[in-house]
Amino acid sequence: MATGSFFVLGAGLLLCLLIAGVESIGVCYGINGNGLPALKDVVGLYQSHHIGAMRMYFPDQGTLQALRGTNIGVIVDVDDSNIAALASSADAAKGWVNANIIPFPDVAIRYIAVGNEIIPGNLAQFVLPAMQNIQNALNAANLQNKIKLCLLTCKWKWKVSTSVSTGVLGVSYPPSAGAFTDDARNYLQPIAGFLSGTGAPLLVNINPYFSYIGNPGQIPIEYALFTSAGPVITDGNLRYQNLFDAILDSTYSALEKVGAGGVRVVVSESGWPSDGGQAASPQNAQTYVQNLIGHVGNGTPKRPGAIETYIFAMFDEDRKQPQGTENHYGLFYPNMQPKYNLNVF
Repeated sequence: MATGSFFVLGAGLLLCLLIAGVESIGVCYGINGNGLPALKDVVGLYQSHHIGAMRMYFPDQGTLQALRGTNIGVIVDVDDSNIAALASSADAAKGWVNANIIPFPDVAIRYIAVGNEIIPGNLAQFVLPAMQNIQNALNAANLQNKIKLCLLTCKWKWKVSTSVSTGVLGVSYPPSAGAFTDDARNYLQPIAGFLSGTGAPLLVNINPYFSYIGNPGQIPIEYALFTSAGPVITDGNLRYQNLFDAILDSTYSALEKVGAGGVRVVVSESGWPSDGGQAASPQNAQTYVQNLIGHVGNGTPKRPGAIETYIFAMFDEDRKQPQGTENHYGLFYPNMQPKYNLNVF
C-alpha cells in the first residue's frame, strides 16, 4: 500500500498521542481519491482532532507548506522514480534535500523514507546508496542533529530509513524463527547496519488482513482482529494473542539474525479495509483499528513498550487501480465525516 499517517478524532473518535520518546499513533494521508478536502482543511482536521503524525508518500510542497508550525510529526517518502538518481549522485541527493527539507525548518519531519515496499525488486540495489547520500546531504547541511519539539515536549531527530512490506520475511512462524528471504537479506543486512549506525528505525508495513485472507483456514479472524479470547500461539516463554504482535516480533527476530537486534521497528502502515474483498466490512475495519489503537501502547511479547504506528489511511482512494480493497481503507469520507466511530480512551 502507499499512503501517509495521522491521528484522528471524529464523532466520538479520539486518537491521542501514545508517548514513549517519540512514539505515537498516526494516520496515513492518501491522495488518490476524488473530491478530497483542500490541504488547509486536511491539516485543520488533524489539528482539531489532535492528529499527531502523518506519512506522506512524496514531498508534496503544498502539504509541507500547510504543515508549517503544526508540530504534526511527518514521514516524507522519496518518490520511487528519484531513487536511482539519488543513489548515483551526491549532488542529486543534496538537491533533493535543498528542495524538500531545508525550506521547511518548522515542519516536524521525523523520517525520510527511501522507497516503499521496493525490497526486493528492481530498485532494491539503489536503496542503501540513496539513503547514504541523503544522510550525507543532511549532515553537510547540519540538519542531522536538528532537534524539534512536539506538542508534549517530546524530541526527535530527522532519520533516513526505508519502508518494507512483510513480504521480506521468508520465515514468520513461530515469531522466534523469523528470518528474511535470501533475496531480501542481501539488501536488508547492510541497510540494517546503516540503521544501527544512525539510530534510525526500520519502517515496516504490517497488515494482518493480507495474512488472514491468504490463509483463512489456518488463521482465525479473531487472531487477526485482536479479539482472541486467549493466546493462539505459544513460542517458548512468549504467548501471542494477536497476529500483529506475531508479525512484528518475527521482524525483530529477522533483524537479530542479521546482527541488528538493536534496530527499532516503526509500523509505517497498518489497517483493515471496509469494502472490496473478503472480510472487508465497516465492522471489521472498526474492530481492527480500534483494537490496534488500544494495543500499540503496550508493545509485543518480545519487545514491550509503545510502538510508533501509522494507520492506513485517512481517506478512501477511489482512483487507485486495480479496484478492490485498496480503495476502502479510509477513516474519513471526503466531506471529513468519519466512516465509523472509534470509541477509544
